[in-house]
Amino acid sequence: MDLMNASKISGTALAAHRMKLNVIAENLANVDTTRTEEGGPYRRKMVVFKGEDIDSFKSVIQKNLEKKETGRIELEPIELDGDLKPDKGNGVKVDEVVRSQEDFHMVYNPAHPDADPETGYVAMPNVDHLTEIADMMVARRSYEASVTALANTKSMITKALEIGK
Repeated sequence: MDLMNASKISGTALAAHRMKLNVIAENLANVDTTRTEEGGPYRRKMVVFKGEDIDSFKSVIQKNLEKKETGRIELEPIELDGDLKPDKGNGVKVDEVVRSQEDFHMVYNPAHPDADPETGYVAMPNVDHLTEIADMMVARRSYEASVTALANTKSMITKALEIGK
């Protein structure tokens, strides 16, 4: 894998985690929204990631497992098969943003404009503060890890250019 491909992989991770952080922020902003354009309370959104070139990645893992089964220890770099091209990229992307199908939280508040006139209960969004904050912390740390990987790649490129002087 060349260093430019490593930069592309880190860049795809940065974009994917930025999107996840934006969706989490939207969920938190709509935690009390009981009326949406679609009708009803706000439904929590979730980001689904998809790795690029998954089949090629699996074939690399299978080759390495086959090497382990022979009992020989080889200190060689991982050989990529013909399907995995450096210019193709092996990063991650946002496949889709899906809405949660969890039930809404029912809260007794007869004074609320969206309350059921007979029972006094209001259907509140299915957004949980703790879940969103935990997801935000994971996404933030993943984003920081991608920034660190990108910085290290940049450092290696700089050192390689200095060696060439």
